[in-house]
Amino acid sequence: MKIRTAVVGVGALGQHHLKWLAQIENSDLVGFFDVESEKRKKFSSEYPQIRAFDSLEELSQHADAVSIVVPTSEHFKVASLLIENGLHCLIEKPVTATLEEAQKLLRLSSEQKVIISVGQIERFNPAVQSVLDENIRPAFIEAHRLAAFDPRGTDVAVVRDLMIHDIDLVLTFMQREVVDVQASAVGVVSEQADIANARLTFDNGAVANLTASRISLQPMRKLRIFQQASYVSLDLLKKQADLYRLTEAGADGPDGDFRLPLGKSNHELVYSKKTDSGIDMLKAELESFLASVRGEQIPAVTLQQGTDALKIALTVEEKGKEAVERMLRHEATS
Repeated sequence: MKIRTAVVGVGALGQHHLKWLAQIENSDLVGFFDVESEKRKKFSSEYPQIRAFDSLEELSQHADAVSIVVPTSEHFKVASLLIENGLHCLIEKPVTATLEEAQKLLRLSSEQKVIISVGQIERFNPAVQSVLDENIRPAFIEAHRLAAFDPRGTDVAVVRDLMIHDIDLVLTFMQREVVDVQASAVGVVSEQADIANARLTFDNGAVANLTASRISLQPMRKLRIFQQASYVSLDLLKKQADLYRLTEAGADGPDGDFRLPLGKSNHELVYSKKTDSGIDMLKAELESFLASVRGEQIPAVTLQQGTDALKIALTVEEKGKEAVERMLRHEATS
């Protein structure tokens, strides 16, 4: 069964949503809407086969499921209108600008009985997908997400722009409640925080240390997971995973593993690698969303999960501001 799909917002990312929704087998792309009339005209001239709607209301009369790819500040306004019209929505991360807005969407989507998924695309990274069945029980996670400066992301701080990807992954792997948040942040080239570090402590004593920067020279997206008898390193840029496990000597394991005997301990260090599967992450995300609309599965990233990640991100931002203010007060009095 094909689902009538549409895209709201045809900027740099929205155009990719359009491309895939035009190709995915179960998608019947009916068109797009962008608030900028000149952008609608330009895109229509380049892609005459795709309809440009003149309003959200008009779009809502022709589609069943929509990708929302507009600035974060507009997420709530756009999503609430579409949800009230009974449309299923994939909302790019962060789900909304404020926690209150996200909670309102939770109530509204429940009342309207529509499917909402949040675009935490790293969930579909082949490196992440390759270890979901590896019995991950972290004691400590370390995440680094470094990127060059891009003015497109400055409507939100680096935490909601970049770190929220790793917050979502940490919550996914931990499956525990956060009981303490410590953070620091600095604004360097924008009025928002451009570098941030956070330490999350969970109710079982596990800890996650996350660093995000959008003014780095060399890009990096790595997540390292430490747990009893194993270590997992995810390179999210290369889309590959390296796994190190401590096993008894001679224990069965996958073919091709490298084994290193550990002296007379009767144990071996077993190494294996999961390479890039070649799957396009956005395509996989959109296919998953449409599968949930068809009732074949629950959303890969539910609205509640997107809200949970936003709640932690906003706490990190607030803690970061407090740390900066303390530092400035100390410098002023010293």
